[in-house]
Amino acid sequence: MSATTLPVAAPATVRTRTWQLLRSHRRALAGVTVLHTLGAVAGLLGPVLLGRLVDEVAEGTTVEHVDDVVLLLLAAVVTQAVLVRFAQRGSRIFGETMFAELREDFLATVTRLPLSTVERAGTGDLVGRTTNDVDRVQYAVRFGVPRILVAVVSIVLTLGASFLVSWQVAVITLVGVPVIIPIARWYLARATPAYQRESAAYATLNGTITESVEGARTVDALGLGQRRRAKVRADLREAFAAESATLHLRSVLIPGMDAVFVAAPIVTLIWGAFLISQGQASIGAVTTIVLYGRQLIGPIWELIFWLDEIQVATTSLARIFGVGDVAPDRTASDAAPADEHVVATGVEYAYREGQPVLHAIDLDLTPGERLAVVGPSGAGKSTLGRMLAGVHPPTAGRVTVGGVPLVDLPLEDLRRHVALVTQEHHVFVGTIAENLRLAAPQASDDELHAALAAVDAAWVDRLDDGMATVVGSGGHVLTPAQAQQVALARLVLLDPHTLILDEATSLLDPRAARHLERSLNAVLTGRTVVAIAHRLHTAHDADRVAVVDAGRIVEIGPHADLVAAEGDYAALWHSWQSE
Repeated sequence: MSATTLPVAAPATVRTRTWQLLRSHRRALAGVTVLHTLGAVAGLLGPVLLGRLVDEVAEGTTVEHVDDVVLLLLAAVVTQAVLVRFAQRGSRIFGETMFAELREDFLATVTRLPLSTVERAGTGDLVGRTTNDVDRVQYAVRFGVPRILVAVVSIVLTLGASFLVSWQVAVITLVGVPVIIPIARWYLARATPAYQRESAAYATLNGTITESVEGARTVDALGLGQRRRAKVRADLREAFAAESATLHLRSVLIPGMDAVFVAAPIVTLIWGAFLISQGQASIGAVTTIVLYGRQLIGPIWELIFWLDEIQVATTSLARIFGVGDVAPDRTASDAAPADEHVVATGVEYAYREGQPVLHAIDLDLTPGERLAVVGPSGAGKSTLGRMLAGVHPPTAGRVTVGGVPLVDLPLEDLRRHVALVTQEHHVFVGTIAENLRLAAPQASDDELHAALAAVDAAWVDRLDDGMATVVGSGGHVLTPAQAQQVALARLVLLDPHTLILDEATSLLDPRAARHLERSLNAVLTGRTVVAIAHRLHTAHDADRVAVVDAGRIVEIGPHADLVAAEGDYAALWHSWQSE
């Protein structure tokens, strides 16, 4: 796997996973195939009836017989329409069902990804796979799979019927194959890498735009607008070049095929006329096969169109399946913690090999204590918090709870012991109650109210619909402080014995932050709390303070002792007091 992008599944993996997906829905696929086959057979009756009618009229027939043929032709058209209607309905249901399974599997895979991998890959790659790539696969599965099925069945049956009518005439319909196959092989050999380049280009562009928008204030404050615009323009040029490359492929494929389709009926008529002159075919047979040839154009064009789209979807599918190739960053064991004692021993961590940002950290957290972690920006405070929360496995050393390394615990068990709360919070689309039950699906309404009360979120009861109020995109808009309270209420329901607060209130208005922190005091009582903050009033209220600088704990002890020691912490404290 690249250091900056998530892996892409190998072609063999894509074929295997796709085959497994189709096998799991083989009954629905078989039913749809049968309906489309019957519909195609009904569609074959028209040219046969018309061809025979031509011969019969030439030989002499009655008006009544013509009427009977017309009625039979009408019955065939109606039958085909009914069969196609149910076949298309079944195809849509089949496509929707298969895509729903694919989407659920993908979401389950994404939510299991190691956070360290996601952070290294950046937002653009994963967002590109969950949006552009999923959309492309969705289009192919919902519409492409059924239409390819219809096209293949129609082509096979139409060719078979042509040879049954007159193989001498029908053989000429294969004259375009020596042209079609080289063009298709040329296209297929170049399509996959071209579309992979296109998908990667759009993923990079998405990431650049997303990061620029999310960091708009920073861009403005540091005068980075010109550089960000230049980066977007460069990404756009790459996307345009990638799109142009795939367009070139299509500009060879489609006109080449089109030339075959234009020439096919002309060649068939010429060949048929020759056979008629030699007494080896009838006018009716030639008429039937020419009509069959015209019927083939639609399915072959559709197959060509979907051949192009399937190449796009296959590339996207490789990127989607590739997410599942990410190796886990831990292996859970059956060991159970003996107690709630969290200890870090010799912990080091490096985002890049050979460049550690934490150096031999030793930290023994007394159960129930409050430890404040302070220090300058970039000192490694947040990285230390992630080690203590078991988010990333340490590069060296270990962090244990009750004697068991955090990374040896299943994630579900880990979060019952230690939970990380960052300055970023998310409100999911749904009711407030549904947002809270993400942490405790079986929680009663009384337990939800108790969790909200614990974080002083009395505002929920003042809403018209209370906990049934829909929030998130398109719903009731929560203030940042309210959204953070919902996130913290989820923690109350999760009930871990150790909390890592990574500047959890730093993005809020100072008055809201102080209010929220005061309301948390009762919630945090009895829990081990590690608070990473730049507001030193948090340190003042803590049992101990750890000062982190350059990836090391340079001081640790009670607030009063550190101030009296006149070391690094005292300098930070006096500087903060003077602001």
